[in-house]
Amino acid sequence: MKLIFAVATIALLAALSSPSIAGGKPDLGSPEKYDRAEVNLLIGLQSDNLGLRESAAFMLGELQSEKAVIPLLKMLRDDERESSRIVAALALCRIGDARGVYAVKRATHFDDSKLVQQRCAWFYDQYVDSNTFEFVAVDKDKPSNVANR
Repeated sequence: MKLIFAVATIALLAALSSPSIAGGKPDLGSPEKYDRAEVNLLIGLQSDNLGLRESAAFMLGELQSEKAVIPLLKMLRDDERESSRIVAALALCRIGDARGVYAVKRATHFDDSKLVQQRCAWFYDQYVDSNTFEFVAVDKDKPSNVANR
């Protein structure tokens, strides 16, 4: 069952990453297809498989799924892996929901990982509000290489 779900998710990822999807919510042909994809990706977000979970998070961001905001907020806040928190931050910025965007902005200061802080700042700057953060060269004497403007 897990193998079938993984194969279906990979096929969905391949279909959704086509160049025809540009800006706005992708057109999957019908609302039913969008809903099915969204439900399957939300299930994938709960998987024990790291690759599936992170791929599902990324694709939910690409789909701009409003239903994914709360699970992605939990991933950003609670996941022990930096890579998962980074993907959650990207997805939340791509979705653009105010709750998610606020959480990503807060993570730029309060996440335990400097790498996650930096990526959150970059995603916020790229997808939400340009020139919010100033990116400077890494200085070993400074606690962070990201600063608010």
